Amino acid sequence: MSPFFSFILPTLFLSFLISTHPVNGQNLVNETCKKIARRDPNIEYNFCTTSLQAAPTSQCASLQRLGMISIKLVRHNVTDTRVYVKHLMKNGKLDPYSKLYLKDCYELFSDAISSVKRAMKYYNSKRYDDANMQKSGVMDAATTCEDGFSEREGLVSPLTKRNRNTFQLSAIVLSIMHEIKKGSNV
Repeated sequence: MSPFFSFILPTLFLSFLISTHPVNGQNLVNETCKKIARRDPNIEYNFCTTSLQAAPTSQCASLQRLGMISIKLVRHNVTDTRVYVKHLMKNGKLDPYSKLYLKDCYELFSDAISSVKRAMKYYNSKRYDDANMQKSGVMDAATTCEDGFSEREGLVSPLTKRNRNTFQLSAIVLSIMHEIKKGSNV
């Protein structure tokens, strides 16, 4: 075999492996999202695929890795929301009730950050029931934050979309953990 072919053939083979590997990861994301969205009415398929595909490592991830990616997405979402709430609280034009509910949301999301960190630790240790409990707490934080604004007639939550995203991302984590626990290959 000539030196040209001994260099080109392995290079072409490696290129083929690299180019086809993301497709398999892409299929795992799509299949996982399809399965969990069918089972859980709180999960929208498009939201799930878009969220997971936003993480570059999802393209070659296992189901176990998708679980960690989804937990990291929740952590980012919760941290970003807390920063956003703090920014909103600095607005001097807010009425006293909005400030009060935003303060509650800030505290809820501060606690949620700790819960997500614990969930990551438990998930890495394969203590899925403990991780599940922590993720459920994050879902409760988003729901409680949103519900606070509805207590006062005419008050509109500035966090509805963020709370919905937090809730749905957390539901994705719980569903992926459920699939892992039952030994699914999706």
